[in-house]
Amino acid sequence: MSSANPESQIVGDDHEFVVPTKCIKIPESMAVWEKSEAYCEYLGFILALNEAVQGKALNAECPQGEVVKKTVTMLDTFDQWLTEIPPTEQPQRFGNKSFREWFKRLQELGEEELKKVLPENLHRASQELFQYLLEGFGNPTRIDYGTGHEMAFIMFLCCMFKIGAYKSDDKVAVVNKVFNRYLELVRRLQLVYRMEPAGSHGVWSLDDYQFVPFIWGSSQLVGHPRIEPRHFVDPAIMDSFKNHFMFLGSIEFISKVKVGPFAEHSNQLWNVSAVSSWSKVNAGLIRMYKAEVLAKFPVIQHVLFGSLLTTKPAPPGPKPGSRDTRFPAPKPPLLTSQQ
Repeated sequence: MSSANPESQIVGDDHEFVVPTKCIKIPESMAVWEKSEAYCEYLGFILALNEAVQGKALNAECPQGEVVKKTVTMLDTFDQWLTEIPPTEQPQRFGNKSFREWFKRLQELGEEELKKVLPENLHRASQELFQYLLEGFGNPTRIDYGTGHEMAFIMFLCCMFKIGAYKSDDKVAVVNKVFNRYLELVRRLQLVYRMEPAGSHGVWSLDDYQFVPFIWGSSQLVGHPRIEPRHFVDPAIMDSFKNHFMFLGSIEFISKVKVGPFAEHSNQLWNVSAVSSWSKVNAGLIRMYKAEVLAKFPVIQHVLFGSLLTTKPAPPGPKPGSRDTRFPAPKPPLLTSQQ
């Protein structure tokens, strides 16, 4: 697997940041996305962090830079706003309108909170990064949340590496501390404000709201001496390890919010439990993510492109010996191994 080591800042002092915009407006433009620098770097980023957390539980010791710690504090602040803005009583079962009030506060105050996270010399990047951050918490009009919103937040994390705010040593902490805290927050948003799943495929989808926690979470379990894929549907295993492994935490959340037999309400995940090893689960989920999320126009039409994640065609790869901080995607064999 190719490894990404963002050791140097990709942007110089003269870099011009922009407010990112949506560019893939018709299905025929999907080829632009699939050949773009943004696609290459986003997928490469997913895989680089996938490699970084392999065999590492959520509570494993890992380096945490100051910016990582400040990002978690920022998410704590967003969570506190949720406490301050309770759901309103309304007849509709889904889509509590108080989410719009929470989101409005995020729109108004969020960029200043982000500036508290960024080193002062990177404050000028805030307008570009904030749009990804804002997009990462759902849609205030529809009061829904889905894999496209999750993707926006991960693009925010990717951009934080690209500007040098996060360092190479932060990769494990960005998954186990930052992304896991984000998951806790969006799950609370989903429950408190009864958010609709965006573009759910129902029983045939992996999950109504998330996807990447299953990728990174299965990587955490690679080589585990006790827990095999067949064990994750065991309530005792789930309960014992839900706070140690992102995959099991995600399964526990599904079990809490859905009723009926697991095999019926989450058929795709039930099928995963029959795979022989976590490495095969991981490779299969990556293939599925590419096909079911990254190749779907209803998701990609909402992707934001700016100066850091661009629609420019991706070069063949970083030149040998360069200090390129892009996240090149690994060679295809990783994604074509047999389940």
